[in-house]
Amino acid sequence: MKQRPRFAPLMAAIALALPALALAQAAPDDEDHEHATAKTLDTIEVTASPLRNAIDNLARPVSVLAGQELDARRAGTLGETLERQSGVQSSYFGAGVGRPIIRGQDGARVQVLSNGSSSLDVSTVSVDHAVTIEPFLADQIEVLKGPATLLYGSGAIGGAVNVVDGRIPTAQVGKAVSGRAEIRHGSAADENVGMARLDADAGALTLHVDAFRRESGDYRIPGFAFSPALVAEELAEGEEIEHFARGKLPNSALSTEGGGIGASWFGDGAWFGASAGTYRTNYGIPPGAHAHEEEEEEGEEGHEEGEHEEEEEIVRLDMRQDRFEFRGGLRDLGPLQEINYRVTRSLYEHTEFEGDEVGTVFENVGTEARVEAVQNEFNGWRGAIGLQYGHRDFSAIGDEAFVPPSISRDLGLFVLQERDFGDFKLELGARHDRISVDAEGSTTQDRNATSLALGGLWRFSELMHLSVNLDRAERAPTAEELFSDGPHIATQSFEIGDAGLDVETSTSAEIGLHLHQGRFEGKASVYQSRFDDYIYLTDTGGEEDGLPVRAWIQGDATFTGWELEASVDLLENRSGQWQLSVFADAVDAKLDGGGRLPRIAPGRVGADLNWSLDGWRARVGAVRVADQDDVAALETPTQGYTRVDAGLAYHWDVGSAGWEAFFEGRNLTDQDARVHTSYLKDFAPLPGRNLAVGVRVAF
Repeated sequence: MKQRPRFAPLMAAIALALPALALAQAAPDDEDHEHATAKTLDTIEVTASPLRNAIDNLARPVSVLAGQELDARRAGTLGETLERQSGVQSSYFGAGVGRPIIRGQDGARVQVLSNGSSSLDVSTVSVDHAVTIEPFLADQIEVLKGPATLLYGSGAIGGAVNVVDGRIPTAQVGKAVSGRAEIRHGSAADENVGMARLDADAGALTLHVDAFRRESGDYRIPGFAFSPALVAEELAEGEEIEHFARGKLPNSALSTEGGGIGASWFGDGAWFGASAGTYRTNYGIPPGAHAHEEEEEEGEEGHEEGEHEEEEEIVRLDMRQDRFEFRGGLRDLGPLQEINYRVTRSLYEHTEFEGDEVGTVFENVGTEARVEAVQNEFNGWRGAIGLQYGHRDFSAIGDEAFVPPSISRDLGLFVLQERDFGDFKLELGARHDRISVDAEGSTTQDRNATSLALGGLWRFSELMHLSVNLDRAERAPTAEELFSDGPHIATQSFEIGDAGLDVETSTSAEIGLHLHQGRFEGKASVYQSRFDDYIYLTDTGGEEDGLPVRAWIQGDATFTGWELEASVDLLENRSGQWQLSVFADAVDAKLDGGGRLPRIAPGRVGADLNWSLDGWRARVGAVRVADQDDVAALETPTQGYTRVDAGLAYHWDVGSAGWEAFFEGRNLTDQDARVHTSYLKDFAPLPGRNLAVGVRVAF
C-alpha cells in the first residue's frame, strides 16, 4: 500500500474536524463560560525577520520551539531536536550528525543560522559533516518552512532554521545576574551532558558567558547494526553471523565541547555587541558507511591468497570552529525606525582520521556581513530593505578531496513590505543575488538568482485565520554540484559535477488555516512546489574505483505535501491539567519526467498527552513513521516504525532560582528504527531505549 493513500484520508478527516471542534467549543455553558471566547495566544517574536513579528501575525509558515517544549526536545543534534515539529525531519548520519530536513528539502537548500547569521560550516558539502550549533545553548529555535530566499538568499530555497542563543545580548537583562544550567545522564550511550550560562548587567553593559560539554560512548541498539536485508545478503555470500555487530553501534562514540563570551553596550539611540565562541567535536562514522577497501596487490613477490582482506577502517572526524560576531544598531533615524547590522567571521577545520592516519582535511574561512534598515510606517506600509554579503574560502586536501578548492561570493539585496487592509494583511518581498564560484583549475562560474514572494493573512473571524503564500525562488548551484570529481565515501559513490548547471527555479503555493478558540488550537496547510531544472544526484550505471558513478544533473520535479498540528485542553480539575496534542505530515516528490527523488521523508502521525499539577508535569507520546515504498530507481524501501517517548519533571523554587529535576524516556519499546532519509539506513539504526535523568536551574 502506498504512503499517500494511507495518510491522505487521515489528513482530510482531521482537517475537516478542526472547525467542528472549535465551533463545538464556541457554545458556552454554565460550567465553562470562560472558554467561549477566542483563545489568547502566547506572543512569540520571530527574530529571523527584520520586522520581528509575532508568530501569529505572519502569513509565512513559521514554527518556534521554545520554553518547556524545547527543554523536553533538546538532543545532541539540531535535526533530532526538531524532528517532532511538523514538516521537519533529520538527515541522521550517526550520533554526531543530524541536519534538519524541511518538507523534503535538505542540504544546500536549507539554511542553518545562528542568531540570523549562517553557521559557516561545511555541513552542506557532505552528509557526514556536522552542524556547528549546539542545541543545549538555544533560547529558541525558529523554523521557516518553504522558500526563505527573501531573507537568506539562494541557500534557503527549501527553508531555514535559526537558533537564537543570546550570545550577543540584544537587550539588557534587567537584573544584576541571570542564568541557567543543566546536567543530564542518558543510558543508551552512557551520555553525560552539562551546560551553563550567565548574563549580567553592569551599567550600560550586558555581559554573557556560556559553556557546554557532551560525552558519550557507543550507543545501544535493539539488534544488528546492519539491516535484515544486508545481513541476509552477507550471509548468502558466506559471512558468519558472529561477525556482525549487535547490541551496540561500533564507532558511534562522540565528544563535543565549546563555549563563548559576549558583551553589548546600550545607549539611548544605539547599541553595539561582540562575541567570540568555539565549537569542537570528535565523532565516529559507523563501519560500513565510510570504509575503504584494502586493494590486493597482485603480482607482488611473496603474496599469499587471503593476505590482503577487505578491511573496514575506523573513521573519526575531529572538528573545530572558532566564530567571531559583531552586531549593533541605530534607532530613530528620521524616516527609519532602526538600522541593524551584523558581521560574522568563522575559522573552520576538520580532519578525517582513517585509523591513526590523516585522511582528508577540510578547511573553510567564511565571512558574512548584513545590514537591515527598518522603515517607520508610511501610508500604512511597514517594511525593511537589506544588503547581505557572503564569502567562503573552502579547501579539502586528502584522499576524499572530491571537490577542488574554491572561493564563493554572494551579494544580495532584498526588500520586504507589509500592510493591513482591515482584517487582511498583505506581505510582499523581492530579492536579487549575484553568486560567483571560482574553483581551482576551472573558469569562474557566475549566476544570478531572483526571488519574489506574495503572502496574505485574512483574519476573517476571531477564531480563524487563513493564510495564502505564492513564491518564485531561484537557487544557484553550489561548488560541490558544479565541480565534484572523485570518490565521495560518505555517499559511497564516485561523484561527478557539471559546471554547466543552470539556476534551479521553484514556483510554490501554500494555503493554511489557523484556528484558536477556547481550549482548542489547530493549524493545517497544504503546499506544492514545482521546480524547473531541479539539481539532484543520479546513478549513471557506471563504476569508478569500485564505486558507483553518480552525476549531478537537472530535471523538473514537483513536491506536494501537507501538515497538521492541533492541541486541546481536555480537562482541568483537582487531578491536574490535561492536554492532548497531535501532529501529522507527508510529502511526495516526483520527477516530472517519471520516477521519484531519493531519500524523501516518509509520512508521520504523532500524539502527546500532557499533564501538570502544582510543580509536577508529565507527558507520554508516540510517533508512527510510515513505510516509505515510493522510492527512486535503485533505492530500496524502508520499513516504518513506532517510537514511544515519555517524560516526568518536578519544579520547585528556592529564592529567585527555579529548580527542576526531570526524567525522559525515548524509544521506550526499544524499536529497531531506520531512517529513510539517511545514507546510513542499512548500517546504523536509531538508538534503542534511552532513559535520561537530570537537573536544570534557572535564575
